Amino acid sequence: MTTDKDRKRLIRARMKKTGESYTAARAVIVARDGDSDDAYAAPRAEWPALAGVSDDAIRERTGRTWAGWVALLDAVGAHRMKHGEITRHVSATYAELDGWWTQMVTVGYERIRGLRDIGQRRDGNYEANKSRTFGIDVSKLYRMFSDARRRRKWLPDGVTRVRTALVDRSIRVDWQDGTQVNVFFTAKGPEKSTMTVQHTKLTSRDAVNEAKAFWQERFDALRDALR
Repeated sequence: MTTDKDRKRLIRARMKKTGESYTAARAVIVARDGDSDDAYAAPRAEWPALAGVSDDAIRERTGRTWAGWVALLDAVGAHRMKHGEITRHVSATYAELDGWWTQMVTVGYERIRGLRDIGQRRDGNYEANKSRTFGIDVSKLYRMFSDARRRRKWLPDGVTRVRTALVDRSIRVDWQDGTQVNVFFTAKGPEKSTMTVQHTKLTSRDAVNEAKAFWQERFDALRDALR
């Protein structure tokens, strides 16, 4: 097992090499080592900002503040668990939470404990998420991405290979720079649907910001193409 002293040395070395924050560098080292025996936590005042949900909001939707969730999850050694293990524990133990808030609790806890950075996955990679609702039915919105000719009207470059596709529900594609894009389609009514893009395997927060800006522009182009 990596000692705390060794881990801190590796984290600082990575920070110097990559320019990452302490939390980001630590998340990569912990994921690589496959263990997280030390219960590091950011200063408590930073917890809501790191988690991405205020104390008032998390208490309203789950009945507990972040301090409450951290105490409960620390008690079962969640800082030594993988993401899926924490999610399953929260889902099984706190059945009143729906899937969305189970994930929010898990991800928030992981960020507070330094197991991942904002926008970062437990494997050390980053991901950007962007969504937009359009005034068309979900089948047409799906075809605007799945059909190459229609896609070129608003997204001329990027897709190199379609990995999987579920009609009117999701598409997963390889991107030209070696990253991956997952697109989800949700019906909101007869003439209203949402496209959600999850751009994964990014390498930094800067790459996340660039991807979000890119998809914002592409959604604007899609809106114009639908007129």
